[in-house]
Amino acid sequence: MKEASEIEELLVRISPWLEPFCAFIAGERRLSDNTLRNYRHAVIEFFSWLESQKRWKGELDLLSTRDLRDYLIEAQHSISKRTLHNRLSGLRSFFRYWRKMGKMTQNPALGLSLPKLDRPLPKFLTEKQMKLLLNGPQLLLENESIDPFFAWRDRLAMELLYGGGLRVSELVGLNYGQIDFKSGVARVMGKGKKERLCPLGRVAMSVLKKFKKEFAQKVAYEDPVVVTPQHKRISARQVQLFLKRYLALADLPADITPHKIRHSYATHLLNNGADLRLVQDLLGHASLSTTQIYTHVSIGRLKEAYQKAHPRA
Repeated sequence: MKEASEIEELLVRISPWLEPFCAFIAGERRLSDNTLRNYRHAVIEFFSWLESQKRWKGELDLLSTRDLRDYLIEAQHSISKRTLHNRLSGLRSFFRYWRKMGKMTQNPALGLSLPKLDRPLPKFLTEKQMKLLLNGPQLLLENESIDPFFAWRDRLAMELLYGGGLRVSELVGLNYGQIDFKSGVARVMGKGKKERLCPLGRVAMSVLKKFKKEFAQKVAYEDPVVVTPQHKRISARQVQLFLKRYLALADLPADITPHKIRHSYATHLLNNGADLRLVQDLLGHASLSTTQIYTHVSIGRLKEAYQKAHPRA
C-alpha cells in the first residue's frame, strides 16, 4: 500500500489529467457526489498501479488496451466484481473525455468488457413487517421510553421513506419548501440532480403536519423537515442508527437499511397492482430495466401463493 506522501506525489503528477475530468463530470454531466468520488478513485487507482508497474510514461496517448486489461486482471483478485465494474466505468468515462478533448487518438477501454453481474433480488419487508416497524415509535412513546420529539421525528422519517419511496439522501435533504401540503406531494431532487414528484401518502402527511405544528421551530422554504433536537438537518447516519433501534424492537432483521424500505415501497406498489412505468417514475429510475427487478419479487410471491392454494400446483 502506498504511503500518504507517495499518493500526494502521484496526485500532483496526474492532476493535469484528473482535475479537468472531475470538473467536467461534476459540472456538465451532473453526476452524483458518490459517482464523482468513485470515478476519481478509479483513475487514481489505475495510475497508481501503472506507476507500480513502471508503465506510466507521463502521456495519456501512450496508454494501451493491454495496460488497462492487465490492470483489471490483477485488480479482480483484491476487489469485488461490482467495484471492478465501477472502476471500468470510471476509466471509460475518463478516456472518453480526453479523446474528445483531442489528447488521445484512441480509447484503451474500447472493446473491453467484464462478465455481467448477478443481480440479487432486492431485500424488503412485508406489509405486516412494515406496519410493525412504523408502530415502533408510538409503542415507545406509550411506554414513556422515549421523548415525544424523538418519537414523532423518527416516525416522520420512516413514514416519508416508506410513503414517498425516498432515498435516505433525499429524506435528509428535504426542505419544507419542497412540499405541497395541499396535494401531499414533495418535489424531490434525486440522482444526477433530476427532479421528480413524490406523493407522500395520507399517513405520512398526517404525521408531518403534527410534527410541524408541535415540534418544528423553523418551517421556512429552505428549512429542513427532519431535524435534530437542536433543529439542525439530520444526517443519513443518524437515520440508519435510529432505524436499527426500531428493527430490534419489532424483532426484524438488523440488516434492513433505509434503502430497503424503498425496496419495500416499490414491491408493495407492484403487489397491489401499480403499473411498472408508474413505479419507475415514482422511484426516479432512468431506465425501466432498473425497476423491472421488483417484478421478479412480485412474481415470486404470486408463485408462492399459487403453490399454497392450487390443488394441482
